[in-house]
Amino acid sequence: MVFSSMTFMAFFLPAVILLYFICKHPAWRNGVLVAFSLLFYAWGEPKRVLMMLFSILVNYAAAILIGRAKTKGARRFWLVAGLAVTLGFLFYYKYFAFFVNSAAALFGLEALVEPRSLPIGISFFTFQIITYTVDVFLGKTPVQKSLPRLTLYISFFPQLIAGPIVNYTYIEPQLAERKTSVDDAYAGLLRFAAGLGKKVLLANVCGEILAELSLTGDVSLLAAWLGAVAYTFQIYFDFSGYSDMAIGLGRIFGFKFLENFKYPYISTSVTEFWRRWHISLGAFFREYVYIPLGGNRVGRGRQIFNLAAVWGLTGLWHGASWNFIAWGIYYGLLLILEKQLLQKVLPKIPAALRWLGTMVLVIFGWVLFYHESLADGLHQMAAMVGLGTGGLSDPVALYYLKRYLGVLVLAALASVPWKQVLQKLLQHRAETRAAAAEPGTETRAAAAEAPVLPAGLRAAGEWLRPIAATVLIGISVAFVVSGSYNPFLYFRF
Repeated sequence: MVFSSMTFMAFFLPAVILLYFICKHPAWRNGVLVAFSLLFYAWGEPKRVLMMLFSILVNYAAAILIGRAKTKGARRFWLVAGLAVTLGFLFYYKYFAFFVNSAAALFGLEALVEPRSLPIGISFFTFQIITYTVDVFLGKTPVQKSLPRLTLYISFFPQLIAGPIVNYTYIEPQLAERKTSVDDAYAGLLRFAAGLGKKVLLANVCGEILAELSLTGDVSLLAAWLGAVAYTFQIYFDFSGYSDMAIGLGRIFGFKFLENFKYPYISTSVTEFWRRWHISLGAFFREYVYIPLGGNRVGRGRQIFNLAAVWGLTGLWHGASWNFIAWGIYYGLLLILEKQLLQKVLPKIPAALRWLGTMVLVIFGWVLFYHESLADGLHQMAAMVGLGTGGLSDPVALYYLKRYLGVLVLAALASVPWKQVLQKLLQHRAETRAAAAEPGTETRAAAAEAPVLPAGLRAAGEWLRPIAATVLIGISVAFVVSGSYNPFLYFRF
C-alpha cells in the first residue's frame, strides 16, 4: 500500500484518523497507531511483518539487558547480539546473493544464489532500530520499558517504508506524550496534499517520459539528456513528495518530524547538495559512522578514509549492485575533492557557475543511480558528452521533449523555494529604501523595520493554501483513479 493509492486515501487513512481521535487516552491512541501500522505493512508483506516484529522484540530485550549490565563488556555483548539479528536480516535479504554471486564471478562461475525479494522498507526500519539500541548503549536515552511504544517508533506507518529516518532520542518524548490539535491536523493535511501533488503530478509524469525512452544501446545525445533530466526530477519529487506526505501524516497524529529535503537543486556545491538531500540519511551516517570513525577531528589521510567509508556504505545502503557502489564512490570522490582541495577556490567562482556545475555533476550521478547495469549507465553518460553512437537527436526523443516540455519547466520551477526568494527580494527592497532615506528620519526607520512579507500577501496566502490543497488532492485523485503511471521508486531500498 502506498500513500498515493485509492485504498490508502479512501479507506485506510480515514479509518485510522477516525479511530485515533475517538480515543482520548494516549495509550489507546498509540495502540490504534500500532495496529494500523502493522496492518499497513502486512498489506504488502503479510509474512515478513513477523520478521520486523521479531527484530523489534529482540532489540527491546537487548536494550533492557544493556541497561541492567554491570560491565562495559556485557553491555557491548548485548548490543552486538541485538544488532546482529537486525543486520542479519538486512544482509540476508539485500546483500547475501550479491556477495556470493560476485565472489563466484571472480572464479568464472555462474550465479550460485537467486536474489531474495526485498522486504519493503527494510533499510529504513533497520536504521531506526539501530538508533534506538545504540543510543541506549551510549547512554543518550533511557531504556524504553514499553514494548508498544518501541513498536510504534519502529513501525509507524507514515515513515515505515521510505523514511524520513527518525532518531529515537529525538522522537522518544513524543511517543510518551504529545498534543494533537485541529491546527496540527489541518497543517498536516496541507503538507500531505503538497506531497501528493509532487508525487502524482510531477514525479509520475516525469516517470512516463522514462517509460517511453530507450536509454540503452544506441542512445542519441538528446535522448540521453532528456532521460537524465526526467529522472532527476522524478526521483526528487517522488522521494521528497513521499517525505512531505510522511511529515504531514505524522503531524496529524501529533508527531513533528524533522525535514528531509530542503530544495537540494538550488545547491552551489556537492557538499551543500548533500546537506539538503535525504537529510535524515546523511544525519544517520554522520552520527553513527563518520563521527565514531573520528570525523574531521583527525588528520587529512584519516579524514579521506572516513569520507570514503561513509560513501561506500551510502552507496551499498541504496542497493546491492555495482551501479550503487559506483554511485557512492562517485560522490565520495567529489566530496573529498571539494573538502580537501577546493574549499578556498569555490567561493571565488560566481554562484551561477557553481550552481550549474553542481547540477551537471548531480545529473550525471543520477544516471549511475538509475541504471541497474553499470555498463548501461556509463553508456548513457558517454552519449551525454557526445561520445555515443546514436547521433545528436532522434524522432522519439524529440517528440517526448515537445510533449513534456511544459511539465519539465513546471518541475524546474517547483524545485525553487519561491517564498524565500520573495522574502529576500522584499528585504533587499526594504534595505535599499532605508539606505536611500535621510539618516535618523522616520522613513528610514520604517523602511528598515518593514515586514518581509506584507500583511495582505500573508493573508492571501493563508486563504489560498487550503484552496490549492483541495485542487491538488482533486487532480491527484483523478490521475490515480484514471490508472495513470504510479510507481514508487523507493520500494527498491
